[in-house]
Amino acid sequence: MIIWINGAFGVGKTSVAIKLSKVLKNSYIFDPEMAGEYIWDNLPETLSRKGDFQDIPLWRDFNYQMLDYIQKVWDGIIIVPMTIINPLYYKELISKLEENGSELHHFILTADKEILIERLIKRGDLNTSWPANQIDSCIYAFESLIKGNKIDTCNLSIDEVVNKIIVEIK
Repeated sequence: MIIWINGAFGVGKTSVAIKLSKVLKNSYIFDPEMAGEYIWDNLPETLSRKGDFQDIPLWRDFNYQMLDYIQKVWDGIIIVPMTIINPLYYKELISKLEENGSELHHFILTADKEILIERLIKRGDLNTSWPANQIDSCIYAFESLIKGNKIDTCNLSIDEVVNKIIVEIK
């Protein structure tokens, strides 16, 4: 089983994933960003860290291949905290995994823009940071372009969000 936790930056994806992995036996957190870091670190300097690594087709293919492989050879729960707002990338990763037989639960954690900014500032980001500048695009994508089981986190604790996910996957 794959549990994909999507949402804007600052919504709590990683915190929820960590707590979820402690609650669910035989679970593992898969971090797609690590592939992006690897790709960036192994490109010539003039190409490295340009734009968003999600725009590199190799990043999307690598993460699809890894998740497909892990879920076929390992009998556990894979938790993936990763923001995906581009419909094509959603199709190349999440939809493709579903189409190829993966049991995939896609959750979109949501919150009001003001709350997202507050959470980003609490974690040390500025309200003008790259994650903060992505909030409007994320909100739009999750309202219009990307499907998933939405959980409004505005008035919920991490434990309450985790409980909602557990209820949905059982």
